[in-house]
Amino acid sequence: MLNEQTMVQKDIPVQGDIPVQEETLSQVGQSTQTLDASKWNKQDTVWMLGLFGTAIGAGVLFLPINAGIGGILPLILITLFAFPVTFYAHRALARMVMASSSPDKGIIGAVEEFWGPVAARLFNIVYFISIYTILLLYSVAITNTTDSLLTHQIGIEGIDRSIITIAVILGLLAIVRMGQDIIVRIMSYLVYPFIATLLLIGMYLIPQWNTAILSYEPVGGSMGMLMTLWMTFPVLVFSFNHSPIISTFVMKERHEYGDDQVDKKTRDIQRYAVLLMFVVVMFFVYSCVFSLSPADLQAAKDQNISILSYLANHFNTPFIAWFAPIIAFVAITKSFLGHYVGAYEGLRDIIIDLGKVNKKSFNEKTIDRIILLFMMVTCSLIAYLNPSILGIIETLSGPAVAFILLLMPMVAVRKVEKMKKYQSVSNYFVIVVGLITVAAMFYGLIQ
Repeated sequence: MLNEQTMVQKDIPVQGDIPVQEETLSQVGQSTQTLDASKWNKQDTVWMLGLFGTAIGAGVLFLPINAGIGGILPLILITLFAFPVTFYAHRALARMVMASSSPDKGIIGAVEEFWGPVAARLFNIVYFISIYTILLLYSVAITNTTDSLLTHQIGIEGIDRSIITIAVILGLLAIVRMGQDIIVRIMSYLVYPFIATLLLIGMYLIPQWNTAILSYEPVGGSMGMLMTLWMTFPVLVFSFNHSPIISTFVMKERHEYGDDQVDKKTRDIQRYAVLLMFVVVMFFVYSCVFSLSPADLQAAKDQNISILSYLANHFNTPFIAWFAPIIAFVAITKSFLGHYVGAYEGLRDIIIDLGKVNKKSFNEKTIDRIILLFMMVTCSLIAYLNPSILGIIETLSGPAVAFILLLMPMVAVRKVEKMKKYQSVSNYFVIVVGLITVAAMFYGLIQ
């Protein structure tokens, strides 16, 4: 079972994949002042930007590839789905935390309260898998970004991939060993410059827009287009995911506004945060898609690089050639470090829990060395093997996130008495999208 210290670490606020330690959860619930939820205030803006910053990370750099690779119709459908899927799913997860009678334990406490300690253990495993697979795909992404930068921008060719992989992964793990507080402090400052960069690049590409996507006929006709749309759902869910901050967000707002007003306040903040995400991300996606062609997007997928790295190699302009890959490198590094923190804590919890089940205790230094060795070997191996980044998102990361974010709260709405009041038509919409997203995992594994 997870201890309270672990819960505090796991549910701390996150900005752009990087946890930000602002206050311990033991402080939540000490205030007796109740505010008016109908009035928007400065703190609401801070939380809106916090949710926004949590969602917008390196995952956004791969959404344009899948969203536009099948032509204009899948892109339009993804545009229609993006806001309601993101808003309804995260609102349901927030309500699940609200329904818990233990306000200091977040989503993990809610799972244990509703379904028992065994379900909490299973949830912890799924939670770890969802973060760990993302860590692996970022290992591949940062290696490929480095290789592309060396080859196309710096002009150094022929370096063996094993050397690049080992140098990059060891370099990242060396930063990790500097300590979590230093990582958090340095990397969290990069969140909003990264978001501004997405907008800047999107605007810079406008003169390059063309109509290639409008006349594109996808391979396989209508069936091929539907399959492309299907496999885009995991990437969509992955790119807009900000579930790691939801527990802390709800607990803080519950502390400020009380049980009677917390639902209205969190709903309002989430609505504006998701709207902001939608506008920024979809503008970036459309600008990238319309400045390239579906054939270019397929080439980016085949090369297994982010859209920024492909743009840098595609357009012969100094600004894009140098600015885009550097931003991609920083964004992926930021996301890798943030997810390493989460993966480390998740694996440590599993090891400690296994020790309790088997009545064994593990030394903290021993656990630390085991996790470091495990991460170093697996991240280096996967980065060297170079599996499809979008394939990992489609078959592992996206479906795992969808299970936690889309399906689990919907089960709670149906089965938990405290949540039955939240039943609505939107729940069925989220369930359908969740099932489609999770089903993509089985299709991808078969393929």
